[in-house]
Amino acid sequence: MNKTIRRASVFTLVLVFALLIRATWVQFYDAQALADDKDNRRNAIRTYAEPLGNIIVGGRSVTGSAPTKNGDLKYRRTYQDGALYAAVTGYASQAYAPTQLEGIYQDLLDGTDTRLNTLMDTVTGKRADPGDVITTIDPDVQKAAYDALGTKKGAAVAIDPKTGRILAVVSTPSYDPSTLTDANTAGSAWKKLNADPDKPLTNRALRQPLPPGSTFKLVVAAAALEDGLYSTVDQRTKSPDPYTLPGTTTDLSNENPSAPCEDASIRTALQYSCNNVFAKMAVDLGQDKVRSMAEKFGFNDSEQDVPVRAYPSVYPSDMNRSSTALTGIGQYDVTATPLQMAMVSAALANGGTLVSPHMVSRITDSGGDVLKNYDDSTSTRRIVSASTAGQLQSAMRTVVEDGTGTNAQIPGVTVGGKTGTAQHGENNSKTPYAWFTSYGEAGGKEVAVAVVVEQSDAARSEVSGNGLAAPVAKAVMEAALKN
Repeated sequence: MNKTIRRASVFTLVLVFALLIRATWVQFYDAQALADDKDNRRNAIRTYAEPLGNIIVGGRSVTGSAPTKNGDLKYRRTYQDGALYAAVTGYASQAYAPTQLEGIYQDLLDGTDTRLNTLMDTVTGKRADPGDVITTIDPDVQKAAYDALGTKKGAAVAIDPKTGRILAVVSTPSYDPSTLTDANTAGSAWKKLNADPDKPLTNRALRQPLPPGSTFKLVVAAAALEDGLYSTVDQRTKSPDPYTLPGTTTDLSNENPSAPCEDASIRTALQYSCNNVFAKMAVDLGQDKVRSMAEKFGFNDSEQDVPVRAYPSVYPSDMNRSSTALTGIGQYDVTATPLQMAMVSAALANGGTLVSPHMVSRITDSGGDVLKNYDDSTSTRRIVSASTAGQLQSAMRTVVEDGTGTNAQIPGVTVGGKTGTAQHGENNSKTPYAWFTSYGEAGGKEVAVAVVVEQSDAARSEVSGNGLAAPVAKAVMEAALKN
């Protein structure tokens, strides 16, 4: 064989090997990528070839499947009381990626989760029968929160402090997920929902952190008691009224000028929501100690899954003393979700221990056999001592009995809470946010509730945590403790 033929043979052999390598790459790597591509219609055809599994609330399916009249997508998702449970279920759409529980448990609900496969499924390649998601949501508590919020723009979260089970997750205004399920009509509904300035697709309960205002004073008070800055909630503080922000000539005022806020104890300062006390307390503690306590409660946690991932609530860093003072009253760059503030109340109500909040109890296969039990896999962490928790419970009861939170009173129920009114917009030019975080106890049952009202039809002068948010929390607590 001459040199030219030998070289040509080698070159040809290299080309054959290259072709084989490329074919193998396409078959085993690119093919999977194409199969997993969200725009691959075969995935939608497979997903909606059979009815989906269901999301269960209070023993009842709040989802379903209905046959379509034409096309290659044989079934579409349906919802019972869709707007009521939208913040829990999310949506499963023929046109858009699923969200909330529909998205997290998509494989379980469409039967592609490998845990569902039987031996026969594996042999035949048949899709397994789908499983179900059983939530911790209490339908009565959910409806109470939804009805109480009504036409207000806001959110509410209710948690059982002893178990971490989330009893309600409500965001208003809501939307009906059914409008997004059919590929033929989802586009127009999607455009309408996204054009709405009130953003009904936003889950305000879990994914819209806002300035928590005076509800954050509970965190500052917890830090002061745990640090030993003050030994009891009834010890008088060293708090001038007015309090001049460090390094400035700006005096921090109180909402009620006649309130006994000068050198007030923590109990009195919570009762009247004294800004001067908690602003100075935050400065005396220093930002690092306040941040440390906030993070124990869950602030700055970027992986807070319930199992829907909540947006992190934030306590800032690298501040001057004046900004630290403002964080003491839940302003400056402090933000929190209703979930986070419900966790604060839940930990205090549970003797200083926080049980990880979750809104899925268990997932099952089509026969009801449990694949995973989330109630049995909760984690628990101590946030503050039992003594600190007990003292703050007592102070929160004073707020409701004879302070800024009287609208949350429920006959025969022990209720503690904290109001908050957070500034909104530059120089507080927009309607303030109204907050209330609380706990209730009756008949051996407990519940922790947090509510935020972003906007309502109330006059600006009537916007307050007690006026707008506390009545919502009261309705939720009554539903949770009714028996």
